[in-house]
Amino acid sequence: MTSLDRRSVLRAAASAAAAGALVTGCDPTRDQDPGAARSAGGPGPSGAGHASPAPARAARPPTRVPGLPVQIEHGPRNGRAVALTFHGRGDPGMATALLGEAERAGARVTVLAIGDWLDEQPAMARRILDGGHELGNHTLHHRDICALPAADAYAEISGCADRLRKLTGTIGSWFRPSQTRRATPLVTELARKAGYPHVLSYDVDSLDANDPGAAAVQRTVLDAVEPGSVVSLHLGHAGTVAALPPILDGLRRRGLRAVTTTELVT
Repeated sequence: MTSLDRRSVLRAAASAAAAGALVTGCDPTRDQDPGAARSAGGPGPSGAGHASPAPARAARPPTRVPGLPVQIEHGPRNGRAVALTFHGRGDPGMATALLGEAERAGARVTVLAIGDWLDEQPAMARRILDGGHELGNHTLHHRDICALPAADAYAEISGCADRLRKLTGTIGSWFRPSQTRRATPLVTELARKAGYPHVLSYDVDSLDANDPGAAAVQRTVLDAVEPGSVVSLHLGHAGTVAALPPILDGLRRRGLRAVTTTELVT
């Protein structure tokens, strides 16, 4: 992306963020617009004329950390690192711009991808991994997983795991449940059955899915973050793209660095 392209994306992100259309929580449909995603240049799952994406380099297998709880909310408080984790769905151009901002600052992030987004945008798996970031599982359709019967909940977890395995060779480093901060014991057990030793929660909610504007996202994160924090953010939100550079600058000023979740806890 040229400097001009980058400035254009960030100006558009800041403009859209200022609009601040309010929604509630981690909405299952807020970030998905398959038609817009395809028009932005991402290949559809089977559209004519689209070349198959090159396979991503192998993703890390599921992270296992003996001694840590099954459900992880944060890393060590005595270090100087934090993990910025992103619910993976939304416009691929916006996602690419956000990843580029992280890379320019020397930061690495964790993307918990939604399976149907990977169906629409399979090339994003490669883009995430080629940037040195981490990729994980945020269910197949982003349903309210803790409210589903066991068979349906397992299908949500294993379905996304299958997409990740096909694209990257592994089921990804982490599982994060959809539409909830913490998994129920049933969902935790189903995740372990699918191959994930841990469930990834978080201790800082950026509230960026509510589209409060870039300044509010920045303030919410920097007011709450501390060493070892796992921060919940979202791809596909203009305010988040615009907020990321000042968030990373604020972390740097405090002597903190943004790393993958696996690096944070191991």
